[in-house]
Amino acid sequence: MADAGNVFDVVILGGGSGGYACAFRAADLGLNVALIEKAEVGGTCLHRGCIPTKALLHAAEVADLAREGASFGVQSQLNGIDMAGVNSYKDGVVGQLYKGLQGIVKARKITFVAGEGVLSAPNQVTVNGETYTGRNVVLATGSVPKSLPGLNIDGDRIISSDHALKLDRLPASVVVLGGGVIGCEFASVWKSFGAEVAIIEALPHLVPLEDENNSKLLERAFRRRGIKFELGNRFSGVEYTETGVRVSTENGKSFEAELLLVAVGRGPVSANLGFEQAGVVVDRGYVKVNEFCQTSAPGVYAVGDLIPTLQLAHVGFAEGILVAEHIAGQNPRPIDYDGVPRVTYSQPEVASCGISEAIAKERYGADHVKTFNYNLAGNGKSKILKTQGEVKLVQITGVAGEDDRVVGVHIVADRAGELVAEAQLIYNWDATPGDVAQFVHAHPTQGEALGEAHMALAGKPLHVHD
Repeated sequence: MADAGNVFDVVILGGGSGGYACAFRAADLGLNVALIEKAEVGGTCLHRGCIPTKALLHAAEVADLAREGASFGVQSQLNGIDMAGVNSYKDGVVGQLYKGLQGIVKARKITFVAGEGVLSAPNQVTVNGETYTGRNVVLATGSVPKSLPGLNIDGDRIISSDHALKLDRLPASVVVLGGGVIGCEFASVWKSFGAEVAIIEALPHLVPLEDENNSKLLERAFRRRGIKFELGNRFSGVEYTETGVRVSTENGKSFEAELLLVAVGRGPVSANLGFEQAGVVVDRGYVKVNEFCQTSAPGVYAVGDLIPTLQLAHVGFAEGILVAEHIAGQNPRPIDYDGVPRVTYSQPEVASCGISEAIAKERYGADHVKTFNYNLAGNGKSKILKTQGEVKLVQITGVAGEDDRVVGVHIVADRAGELVAEAQLIYNWDATPGDVAQFVHAHPTQGEALGEAHMALAGKPLHVHD
């Protein structure tokens, strides 16, 4: 039984994106919070995911710019990749952000408990032999890299994204198993650093959750960059060779490389943590929740990669905030997951908000869906940056009770991740093409492409012709 000093309004198990966002917001709302984390506050995103991978991707961009300086009239050359220096830069970014998070925990007077906790009762978490009781408990235990049956990740020649972030050398060649966000981002980094890369993806396209047009544009760009990929073909086995690995696929092809990166997704951390025993329903490892992230156990919530929503740090932030406000009686609005921006930070970047053309046709009927593709060849800033790609809009028309609004914005280009902020506003404010067409976008910017695409869809194109 917990002593009086260990009773809190909210006890949070897990200090990653969802857990610490919940802790920060709950503390702001005047709640007494305990945050329990077995490693470091910040979780996967800060230490083994979003931040370090994007630092690597920026280093890769610098490498490309050095290599291609002559095309801009700048006499530069790439003399090599210093992985010790790259890792020092990456770790420095992580370290600064980690220090900042620790300061916020202290400033908000959150009780931070270092240790591996378990849910010992619906309202209790036990860690380091001590029990913490919460009037509300939030589960935020995150996820870990997955593998496939019979595929052993040894951390040496067969690695996960966790291992890839700690490599102290540049591999000469890599096979990437999985063409989703993680696989494409690492493939992009290694190609920019000078490695030979091949991706194996069982589904018909790279980044298969994106609109098919985005996938095809990324595939075209990867071909130009010399990144190989095998689509619609399943992994069948791997064997060690003298210099690395040989990866086989079900259609009889084989790929040899120094390393195999297993990037087949991430699975929830829920086993042996007492969830089911406390009355929390778990399905295939994921905790089941309602629209307010409440589990089947009274007073117990779950957020982040632990629940079957989009595995994105900003989704974890949003869910953590939602839970804190729900506990505090703020009556928050549930999250519209279609309205969450999604970005693959490869070169070029892939960004989207809303739904794909295929999903729109399923929901509203093909006769009620219009699309428009604006090619960035007509965008001045994209010409300056020497980037190629498109903005694709998906609009519904003639649907009873619905405005003729834009329900999907899909972008492929360098810096597309910065453009998706406006796309998020367009989708979430139910904007029509005419609503956006009247806005004046700064020139020359890539943001103009969003304006021009909406102008064209509204029937008043400027730099567009048939």
